[in-house]
Amino acid sequence: MTDSSFAVVTGASSGIGLELALLFASDGTDLMLAAEDDALEAAAARCRAFGVQVQTFQVDLSTYDGVQAFYEAVIATDRPVDAVAANAGIGQGGAFVDTDLAALLQVVQLNVTSTVHLTRLLLADMVARDAGRLLLTSSIASTMPGAFHAVYNASKSFVQSLAEALQSELKDSAVTVTSLMPGPTETNFFHRAGMDDTIMGQAKKDDAADVARQGYDALLAGKDRVVAASLLTKSQELAAKVLPDKLKTGLHRQIAEPRGECADQSSTSAEEIVS
Repeated sequence: MTDSSFAVVTGASSGIGLELALLFASDGTDLMLAAEDDALEAAAARCRAFGVQVQTFQVDLSTYDGVQAFYEAVIATDRPVDAVAANAGIGQGGAFVDTDLAALLQVVQLNVTSTVHLTRLLLADMVARDAGRLLLTSSIASTMPGAFHAVYNASKSFVQSLAEALQSELKDSAVTVTSLMPGPTETNFFHRAGMDDTIMGQAKKDDAADVARQGYDALLAGKDRVVAASLLTKSQELAAKVLPDKLKTGLHRQIAEPRGECADQSSTSAEEIVS
């Protein structure tokens, strides 16, 4: 990317989103960063260390007004958006019927509704210019029903399907759409989702910087998708291709079902389940 490029990154205060922002910045790309928490300014400062211009917009993207306000802030820069990393997303672990309804709906509102809303607005501008790159953070979870993480997996199946549909619609244009499909990654995601007492929450995870690098490189190359290249995630992808949904759901249950404080934390690992 050139020094005059401009990129938008959501969920940019930590984890994969922060690492993506740092990669853009290291390539001389100016940025508009969004996140809901106070860590956003610290993330922006790290990006500015590369000598790029960085604007921030602290916002709850799970609301319609929040997405609309963020989009208006982007267009107020009067700069064409060369790349978008739509990365904001949350999970919610636990049994579906025992989980607070508002928490489940927030997963849908952020992962699905806001992704559609913001992508529709920014992608339309790219198509009008016939230029631009879009990265949607999907998940390996999109390939399997997610017992005890049901709404999250369903939401990422939506995102993955959306990405593939847009790739077909835009195949004759210069606009590219790439889906990033991470496996379990070392971020605050599982703690925030209330999954600390699960095998998945306790298992060794991929490095967020490595995942972001794979997504970033795939975005620049215009690839349709990239699966985070750890052995565990690749094993999950292979299993998703060959196993029936009922079996995949059972395997997912084993790694996502709460174990309780007295469970033997060393009895089973995520790697053993998918191997």
